[in-house]
Amino acid sequence: MTNFATFIDTGNAKAPIAQRGKAKQKRADLRLVGLGLVVTRDGGIPLLSHTYPGNKPDGTQFPAMIETLAARHAALAAAAGTDTMAARTATDMTVVFDAGQNSAANFALLADTRLHYVGSVPASDCPDLLALAASARSTVDEDRYGGLSAYDTRRVIYGTERRTILTHSPELHEHQARGFDGTTLAKAGRRLDEPAATLAHGKTRRPRSKVETEIATITRDAWVRRVINWQLDGQHPKDLRLTWNTNTDARAELEEEIFGKHVLITDHDDWTVADVVAGYRSQSEAEFSFRQLKDTHVVSFSPMHHWTEHNIRVHTFTCVLALQIAHLLRLQTDRAGLHLSVRELLRQLTGIGETVLLYQGERGRPKARRMLTETTDLQDNLSQILQLDRWTPHR
Repeated sequence: MTNFATFIDTGNAKAPIAQRGKAKQKRADLRLVGLGLVVTRDGGIPLLSHTYPGNKPDGTQFPAMIETLAARHAALAAAAGTDTMAARTATDMTVVFDAGQNSAANFALLADTRLHYVGSVPASDCPDLLALAASARSTVDEDRYGGLSAYDTRRVIYGTERRTILTHSPELHEHQARGFDGTTLAKAGRRLDEPAATLAHGKTRRPRSKVETEIATITRDAWVRRVINWQLDGQHPKDLRLTWNTNTDARAELEEEIFGKHVLITDHDDWTVADVVAGYRSQSEAEFSFRQLKDTHVVSFSPMHHWTEHNIRVHTFTCVLALQIAHLLRLQTDRAGLHLSVRELLRQLTGIGETVLLYQGERGRPKARRMLTETTDLQDNLSQILQLDRWTPHR
């Protein structure tokens, strides 16, 4: 799920689909249109799109997409004649999604539609797993995932016992530690220094309660609250003094407990841990599709110069269709050994042009000859892979 900013006037009542909400492009001043995508694990090919008002939480749109997906999948399976148990097993579909779609109702819907799933839950929801010693985890697949380790168990989650896998990635651990110290903790420290300096000079008229509220806002992040200790002395504004420090022991405990860890859940009891991890990480294909739609130059959602509900939905459908075609082209060339980005692929294809030459004879109308412009070896290779020679002009 994502959303896109529009430039529709606030008073425009012809497009109720464009609403103000939590803007993922940080444009809180603009009305938003939400877009949900289901894409294939291989190549990120869009299979289903769902447009919805920008003020709707992502989780509320999950049921509509799942029901449509299940209906289409069932219709395709029936059309293919997969009515035997073996055939149904061969055409099973697994839905991969992040924790933003989690709810008891959504998991019940998945069970009703008989779709398999791979998802995740916040690590903080499983404190007993976070407390496990590193020795409880085993290496998943060193060739595929390096030092990734996991602990495979079962837990009751959203009212049902599910297969639950705790994973720990050294690379993620390192990135989180560096980001926490260099960004989150450093920013909180700088913000605390400002009121501390002001209070040290006795230059504030704010009551103690207001200062405490400011400090609580600065340290509202759960990780920051665990690591930073602060103390506010005095009762009257001119007597208030703020001191704070970083608790190194709490910082070490936080890193050991949380950094680098994910908790995955699935109903695939027959899959290896490596396969579950691979399935969960395939979400990157959907994220890549959204990045492509937000590219301002190639297969771009913006700019959208439409002001009515109908036209916005048509515009969204056209953009998803363009994305589907572009990713199908990329998948086809990738399987042929050419690993190109969508932008580079379309740039190369754009360079294959056709020209018309006119030859004037001694009498009568000029004779027209159509031919391709000069092409590179890469463009010739693309023409062969995509069978563009079917449209090549012949004399």
